[in-house]
Amino acid sequence: MKVTLVSEGTYPFAMGGVSVWMDQLIRGMPDYTWDVVAMTVDGRERPVWERPPNLQKVISVPLWTAKWRRRSGKPPGSGFAQVYGRFLEMVLTPAVRGEGGAEFLATLEQLYRFAHEGGDLVGALTTNESLSQLMDAWYWNRSDRLTLADAVVAGDLMGHMLRPLAEPPPRTDLTHVSMNGLSMLMAMTAKWQYGTPIVLSEHGVYLRERYLQYVDEPVSHAVRVLLLSFFRRLATAAYAAADRIAPHSSYNRRWQLRNGADPGRIRIMYNGVDPADFPVATTDPPEPTIVFMGRVDPLKDLHMLIRAFQIVRDKIPDARLRVFGGVPKGNESYHESCLDLIAELGLEGSAVFEGRVASQVDAYHAGQVVALTSISEGFPYTVVEAMACGRPVVVTNVGGVAEAVGEAGFVVPPRDHVAAADAMVRLLHDGELRHRLGLLARERVLTRFTLRQSLDDYRAVYRECVGARA
Repeated sequence: MKVTLVSEGTYPFAMGGVSVWMDQLIRGMPDYTWDVVAMTVDGRERPVWERPPNLQKVISVPLWTAKWRRRSGKPPGSGFAQVYGRFLEMVLTPAVRGEGGAEFLATLEQLYRFAHEGGDLVGALTTNESLSQLMDAWYWNRSDRLTLADAVVAGDLMGHMLRPLAEPPPRTDLTHVSMNGLSMLMAMTAKWQYGTPIVLSEHGVYLRERYLQYVDEPVSHAVRVLLLSFFRRLATAAYAAADRIAPHSSYNRRWQLRNGADPGRIRIMYNGVDPADFPVATTDPPEPTIVFMGRVDPLKDLHMLIRAFQIVRDKIPDARLRVFGGVPKGNESYHESCLDLIAELGLEGSAVFEGRVASQVDAYHAGQVVALTSISEGFPYTVVEAMACGRPVVVTNVGGVAEAVGEAGFVVPPRDHVAAADAMVRLLHDGELRHRLGLLARERVLTRFTLRQSLDDYRAVYRECVGARA
């Protein structure tokens, strides 16, 4: 079988949980051949993962380069105007509990047909006629105002986001998409062109994360509303297109059902790790230490972790916080804000950002407690890996985190640094409790979250989808 994995901004150009999961799938099924289609910024990204022997091609689809436009494409014409008008009407009309997914999917297919019949889809969205259409549609469907400047920005951004519809559809037996959103556009093109079945995984809830992201996006309120409305419709269309929906937690499943997913197509697929790669820690560091392992990103809410550590430090003066993980491109200012907060709270020397670590096991073994204070997650590898190492965890109740932890750690509300600090202090003070929870954590991984279980589940789903097509 040949499987094409599609992702947005991850493997093989970035580290992180989604990239780990993709590498696991490719290496864990050496009898399959694989391609990877990656939504990138400008196509100049360089791989940071060693290429597995059964990975045949890595195709970069740059979404934000300015050089993409098909200058010789045919002008939009009245046919395009009709399709684009329906597209705008649906985007600007609030969806009711995920209704209209199949209809919006059909509208996206018409835009795809225009692009593959010689049309310049990206350019068409910023013509005078299309900008006028956008402003008229806004006027008839909204009570507030859309300026010409807003229309130009929105048309340009929409053109970048719809670029995958103009790319050649991948030739493959099955398309497996790592997340909802723009990545699903590539899978849709293969289904329209070749009838290729789609498996859609969701590590986090893509739509929810767009809501969180656009709170701070440097665009006007009108542009923000337009883009979030597009993402809402796209999520619903993606659930209509997918043959199998494979969320990584029950939490994700609830969001999918809320946005129109067919419950008969959903199968929860937990992430897994190889326990042999994460041996149990047999010693503790000399000082009371809390560890974070992961990328430096606003979704990880490291500000909450630092504020919680200030309380811990007040109660346990020799406590330390060690933050392991790289700073993705674009997150440099967030990293600086974390360092500024450490300085503001007088925690220099006791709270340290140590950068990317060669061995994640060494990071987990470096602390008595592992913390994750995210505001959004799917089913995070760092929690399962830490548990495999026999470390108790303090985590926020987002995504599938509570499902992973069960009774083997402390689950606190997101953004509640006081509750997190109380849990950390209790664990650092009580060695017997740490030991008991560490044993529970390791046992929970062995019985429920191994890599072998995960790979067997995906093989079964792949065979179901390809067999049904045959």
